[in-house]
Amino acid sequence: MSKTIIVSNRLPISLQHKNGKFEFKPSAGGLATGLGSIYKEGENIWIGWPGNDVEDKGQQKEVVDELKKLKMAPVFLTKKDVELYYEGFSNETIWPAFHYFTQHINYEDEYWDAYWQVNKKFCDAILAKANEDDTIWVHDYQLLLLPMMLRKKLPNATIAFFQHIPFPSYEIIRMLPWRKQMLEGMVGADLIGFHTYDDMRHFLSAVGRILGLSNESGFIQADNRLINVDAFPMGIDYDKYEKAALSSKTKTYVKKFKQTLGDQKLLLTIDRLDYSKGIPNRIKVFERLLDENPEYQGKVSMIMVVVPSRDQVKSYQTLKEEIDTLVGHINSKFSTLNWVPIHYFYRSFPFNELSAFYSMSDIALVTPLRDGMNLVCKEFVASKTDQKGVLILSEMAGASKELVDAILVNPNDQEGVTSAIVEALSMDEEEQELRMSSMQASLKKYDIFQWVKVFMDRLKFVKEKQADLESKALDKKISAQIKEAFKVAKRPLLLLDYDGTLVGFKGKPQDAFPDEELKTLVADLSEKCQIVIISGRDKETLGEWFKGQKVDMIAEHGVWLKRKDQKEDWILYAEVDDSWKEDIRKVMEYYVLRTPGALIEEKHHSLVWHYRKVESGLGDLRMRELFSHLKYMARGHNLQVLEGNKVLEIKRPDINKGRAATSLMKGEEYDFIMALGDDWTDEDTFKAMPKNAYTIRVGYTYTQANYNIKNPEEVRELLKSLLS
Repeated sequence: MSKTIIVSNRLPISLQHKNGKFEFKPSAGGLATGLGSIYKEGENIWIGWPGNDVEDKGQQKEVVDELKKLKMAPVFLTKKDVELYYEGFSNETIWPAFHYFTQHINYEDEYWDAYWQVNKKFCDAILAKANEDDTIWVHDYQLLLLPMMLRKKLPNATIAFFQHIPFPSYEIIRMLPWRKQMLEGMVGADLIGFHTYDDMRHFLSAVGRILGLSNESGFIQADNRLINVDAFPMGIDYDKYEKAALSSKTKTYVKKFKQTLGDQKLLLTIDRLDYSKGIPNRIKVFERLLDENPEYQGKVSMIMVVVPSRDQVKSYQTLKEEIDTLVGHINSKFSTLNWVPIHYFYRSFPFNELSAFYSMSDIALVTPLRDGMNLVCKEFVASKTDQKGVLILSEMAGASKELVDAILVNPNDQEGVTSAIVEALSMDEEEQELRMSSMQASLKKYDIFQWVKVFMDRLKFVKEKQADLESKALDKKISAQIKEAFKVAKRPLLLLDYDGTLVGFKGKPQDAFPDEELKTLVADLSEKCQIVIISGRDKETLGEWFKGQKVDMIAEHGVWLKRKDQKEDWILYAEVDDSWKEDIRKVMEYYVLRTPGALIEEKHHSLVWHYRKVESGLGDLRMRELFSHLKYMARGHNLQVLEGNKVLEIKRPDINKGRAATSLMKGEEYDFIMALGDDWTDEDTFKAMPKNAYTIRVGYTYTQANYNIKNPEEVRELLKSLLS
């Protein structure tokens, strides 16, 4: 029976060694809560690092046995693994790059090697538990290589990946020497999830530019797989925070804390120690508030909780020292005998004490410089059971896309954040309730359990969509059937597109000439059957490339024909009025001038705008502009605009490959027909074929053809098999 395997760098427990025995303390984190509904069921399991280095084999066995009872399995990492893979590549290379702190990126080959090795360790641990029909859900930036490692070993498994931190723009990720391997690792998944549309967009841009994989509406075509990329904003366990805020234990803490603090307006900030959180900026803003608004002195305090993190890393030690200095400066500058501006805690707090902080604070100041989601702001909103209080939220946090009723600020704009605090302190209760109730309604609906459900439902949808395409995949059985039918045929016919079918695409169209292998293959096949090369190429190029071959050629999608047994040159297959060309050419030339790398190709019956050599994003943008422009002009001239692989072609609609193929076959009797092509122009050929023909589309996409085949390499293998 199939199972679901959750994989993350850390298991949702903390492992402690006390009195010669291991103790396991479950994590109270949001992810652990949400995924509890999955990994605790049936044969499901969670795989990850238990958090401590356990090198003794006997102790490892003890940990394995104990974790098994908790539906978990460990990946044991050495101290060196943790130093180089986790603290090194994950947190000194990926973390700063993905949070846009390029000055902190560490480019160490040793870190990369360790990162690859540990991802391999995770892969081996999963393979020891996984089957082909299992679902494997991999989490976060420490395991970017894992999806493809798993795909190579379990090609039919359902693999998902979710990234919990931001994904940077192409300008940032291209700085990393290992960018290609990282992206290739991620596209091993069937579904790739991010918190926001911006992250999703950045990923698709990077995949297009670095891996050359195009996408349509979030679906990437990669060889024989369809990969979906989507945004899934992560929620919290809303009920847990709401109930905690109403509990007697939390209320006791609130009463105790308020007695200590007196009658104060309270600002709350809670962060892990990290440069991405913007903690020094926030302290400076608070100082500015007290300087510019002396009436708040003695009446407004900040509760600042900083949770220790990576305090062995030098940049984090420096950050801690800066925070300590800034807090000391403000407290010494403004404190009185009965008032302290900042109550600073460098430690974590038990859940109910945190709940008390959320409940009693008037304002939550959540202003990271860059954050994937940030759940603190959501926890604050859920804890406001009386709907009093104001959330000030950074535009740079993923949560800002959902919590639009917060006061949204740019964390780099100190004047703007100061003004936001003044606005929050003076906001009337009616407006506070309106804003808070709106945000609470959203968070209740899109909680952590809904997030898990939506993600898993989407994964199921993607697999169904893949299955639709795979049902048309040209497998060994169909290939054998084609081979046998060809073998016994008395009069076989092959209709072959050229670019993208017999050869792959090149940067320069003229470089896609037939190699010796292809020339030999075509020559050998032409001894056994009738071959028609049916291409959009111009007649001069096609004629030169297949000079001396015993093949029929149809050029420019059906305008020109050259028979193998005819001595005369090309004959015009379709009379065409090309008086429209001048107007269209002027428009295309205008777009060439605006688009470095673009060029125009003129054929007898069409004009083609090429943009293969144009910068990726710019090419797509200009193509869309030109497409709209040409569509508008086409109406007046009875023309058709076709989008191909990095080309845009405009021509008469009554000229197409299907019409040419039908005309060529008219009056002939064939007992075997096979047509192969790779783009929309070949769909006309497929439609025109009789029902008993074998029609095959190169590339995995929706098609009129009977079957899909992966790429030109596999096309050649299929054609070679007909000769054996």
